[in-house]
Amino acid sequence: MNAPEKFLTGTAAPATGSSHAHESARAQVAGAATYVDDIPEVKGTLHAAPILSKVARGRLLGVDASAALQMEGVKGVVLAGDIPGDRILATFTHDEPVFALDTVEFVGQVVGVVVADTVMQARRAARKVKLQIEPLPAILDVREAVQAQSFVLPPVTARRGEPEQGIARAPHRLSGSLDVGGQEHFYLEGQVGYALPLEQDNWWIYSSTQHPGEVQHWVAHALGLENHAVKVECRRMGGGFGGKETQAGHIAVWAALAARKFRKPVKLRLDRDDDFLVTGKRHPFAYDYEVGFDDDGLVTGLKLMLAANCGWSADLSGPVADRAVFHADNAYFLGDVEIVSYRCKTNVQSHTAFRGFGGPQGMIVVEAILSDIARALGKDPLDVRKANLYGIEDRNVTHYQMPVEDNILHPLIARLEQDARYRERRDEIARWNAGNPVIKRGIAITPVKFGISFTATFFNQAGALVHVYTDGSVQVNHGGTEMGQGLHTKVCQLVADELGVPFEKVRISATDTSKVPNASATAASSGTDLNGRAAQFAARQVRQRLAQYVAEKQNCRPEQVIFAHGLVSGPDAAIPFAQLVDDAYHSRVQLWSDGFYRTPKIHYDKNTLTGRPFYYFAYGAACSEVAIDTLTGESRVLKVDILHDVGTSINPAIDIGQIEGGFIQGMGWLTTEQLVWNDRGELATHAPSTYKIPATGDVPAHFNVQLWPEANREDNVGGSKAVGEPPFMLAISVWEALRDAAAAARADGRVQMDAPATAENVLKAIRG
Repeated sequence: MNAPEKFLTGTAAPATGSSHAHESARAQVAGAATYVDDIPEVKGTLHAAPILSKVARGRLLGVDASAALQMEGVKGVVLAGDIPGDRILATFTHDEPVFALDTVEFVGQVVGVVVADTVMQARRAARKVKLQIEPLPAILDVREAVQAQSFVLPPVTARRGEPEQGIARAPHRLSGSLDVGGQEHFYLEGQVGYALPLEQDNWWIYSSTQHPGEVQHWVAHALGLENHAVKVECRRMGGGFGGKETQAGHIAVWAALAARKFRKPVKLRLDRDDDFLVTGKRHPFAYDYEVGFDDDGLVTGLKLMLAANCGWSADLSGPVADRAVFHADNAYFLGDVEIVSYRCKTNVQSHTAFRGFGGPQGMIVVEAILSDIARALGKDPLDVRKANLYGIEDRNVTHYQMPVEDNILHPLIARLEQDARYRERRDEIARWNAGNPVIKRGIAITPVKFGISFTATFFNQAGALVHVYTDGSVQVNHGGTEMGQGLHTKVCQLVADELGVPFEKVRISATDTSKVPNASATAASSGTDLNGRAAQFAARQVRQRLAQYVAEKQNCRPEQVIFAHGLVSGPDAAIPFAQLVDDAYHSRVQLWSDGFYRTPKIHYDKNTLTGRPFYYFAYGAACSEVAIDTLTGESRVLKVDILHDVGTSINPAIDIGQIEGGFIQGMGWLTTEQLVWNDRGELATHAPSTYKIPATGDVPAHFNVQLWPEANREDNVGGSKAVGEPPFMLAISVWEALRDAAAAARADGRVQMDAPATAENVLKAIRG
């Protein structure tokens, strides 16, 4: 039976809830999916390459491009003096120059670009440009920045109750420090922008970006134009992970400035080394804590210091640090608590959004504290975690005053504990460790409670367009971007079900600022929540018009008209959707519509960090088992069992893929991905040869993922929950299992280990 016959018989299942293939999968496998660098270049296209500072901090006294200008194919250089608009980027804090002006602030800061006929000509010439820089003292360590009061934004304090009294009256106390490193995004497709001048000073920008609207604004701002003169388009990215939320804008601005100066199209694609040196990472954090607790491990008071290494400018450090404060509780009720957050300025890359957006940095410290408490009391860390979970009525409000109304932590953890045989395996591991002096094993279950919504409340809005053509095919456009996470696929599924047509009848078009304006970034795990609902609302308006048309023809009420399986059925007759659409067109019924959605219920005071910043929470838990070699510090993840909450899944295959991918990426952050800056501020780990992301050999042979079988209790699209970021933090279970194994290797059972748990850090933890 072919597809049309199948749907005419009414046997097809709804599109949502089914594991449809990613809408670009076949094209990607065949090499036919177009990324920015694959777009055929317009005749006369030039190429740009960045001129980079080699000094961490200093006065920029001069730029000598004479040697570069003599090289074959070189057309010229673009510097700050060539900027017709504002020389400062249109960031929220307005603290970052487009090109370095009088000073340089980190090794890798872009002073300008060289423009040439080919990519390699531009790159070779850029390295010939000589910069005259007078070095100045640089701050490279986050704790040094705290001591020097070097901040990109003022410190923030969140406080509830009387933590000093809670600690003082506790029968037990602990204090400690922790350092957690950053992480390189390592998207497969690097940063790239392609700027094309159009007539009447209009511009077409192709950008690999998670935020086309911001790129539009930044380019217009730098060119001295209004936003309507700039169109930004992005069909897909080869990964983003937050690294293309703001920092893709720099690339587009630099390309556009070069295109304006030379009046020709200009492409700028960073090579991998330059991408490492120029762009920001996940924020490294430093922590100090003091905690009081009772004989059961229940926290009675906590004072916590979070110091975020923001790099040289604010970028998104404010909201990242805010989210770290929001998630410093993770799944646990903290009654008497003070959290002080420092947003530190250092002379390294300006750190930016990364999957989890501060949430991982907030959660990891409370997990470390609870396991330290367990070891101090001689208890199982899971029992201490369970004792501190959000739960009954007087323990269900966060430290930022948001009630936890959808709590499923207790049954979810209990089910994972049983399914993963946690207690039996802990006994088996204890016996193993007793008989094996070299290889030690560890196990841990850690939960996740992750808030879903942008912490900048105004970003929680989205728009979409749905066009129905006279043959019954459907085209969707929305403000979200596709970076491999399956957003476009899910949106097509939602629209297909809203119109009652087969999934294959719905196609997505490139994200385009000339179609849906002022779109928010695709970030904060809210892509489907926002854009899916907006597209659903747009399709619903078309459906309602068609239902009204059928109702008038069949003398019934519009709500009696049913759209399903490619048919539109009223009391008198059922006709194919395509036939109805053609009839409606000839009767002048509007067959397209826009849709708009704003997230309800959310609000908070950014000065006090109190309110309801999140629409709902996504939950999960992971059980990880590891082994370490006590002679070398090497480690291996042996088994992983995950139970994760995605609500009612729109596409189970995509959701499970996101859980697996997020977990492995989180595992990389906490085990192998170590960023190293030397004492001159140079990033030493700036290539695959020196920076190790997880490979297929790092994926455990036992890797089991199950979905929690309950719909979202809030009225979210399709009953679903966000899935992009929450699984990342499940990987904290790997780090905790490694600490468990390291503790087993020590006579005193105590362990102090910074992240990532590289072989060196594991050995340090074992040997003290």
